[in-house]
Amino acid sequence: MFDVIRIPAFKDNYIWLLRKGAAAAVVDPGDAGPVLEVLEREALSLTGILVTHHHADHQGGVSGLLAHYPAEVYGPAAESITGLTRPLRGGETIRIPACDIEFRVIAVPGHTLGHIAYYGSGSLFCGDTLFTGGCGRLFEGTAAQMADSLARLAALPDATAVYCAHEYTQANLRFALAVEPGNPLLRRRVEEVAVARAEGRATVPSTIGVEKASNPFLRCTQPEVAVSVGRRVAGVGDALAVFTALREWKNSF
Repeated sequence: MFDVIRIPAFKDNYIWLLRKGAAAAVVDPGDAGPVLEVLEREALSLTGILVTHHHADHQGGVSGLLAHYPAEVYGPAAESITGLTRPLRGGETIRIPACDIEFRVIAVPGHTLGHIAYYGSGSLFCGDTLFTGGCGRLFEGTAAQMADSLARLAALPDATAVYCAHEYTQANLRFALAVEPGNPLLRRRVEEVAVARAEGRATVPSTIGVEKASNPFLRCTQPEVAVSVGRRVAGVGDALAVFTALREWKNSF
């Protein structure tokens, strides 16, 4: 099992550094600077770089890291990823030997067309697909693709730790509460997150179980969610239509 070190970057990004002994891998390094600081401080050698999608705040630091470490770069084959040495499409199992880390690669298109996630050792690194309390915007893919991707992630064990790439929880839960105000687990989560943020604490990781209980984008078959959406969009029928309308609502919330 590896240790996970949270590295804040930019305004609200999280870069995840995975540590096993003196070896390390990093997920979605949008900025090399803070990663290099941690590697030097902890006397770690970087052997793997895992990228979920092509946006700059997720891969902008790759070249800076490669200037210091000859790391393998894993990322989506369908996207332009700096220094990519291990192109992935989903369905593969990858292993980073120096860290003794193994991940199953899951294709999760929606936010971008080639977006992938990494699942292993009870942990999910999902970039901008599943957020704590929400999901990513549809910049390239369709609502159907994103709904399918989220369903794939929701099928993982409830105890799975969800390491998304942004601290969006509080804003996401404000929207979730507007959608499903009668959900007592959601209301409690809103209170807990408010306390955590007031104290300057991170709210990531979450778990798949918590997300299934309180994230509206994983709850499109719940009656209250469907009713809330139906008040805004007439004639909403199946779960995909609910999801599609819900994502549009969130865009302007």
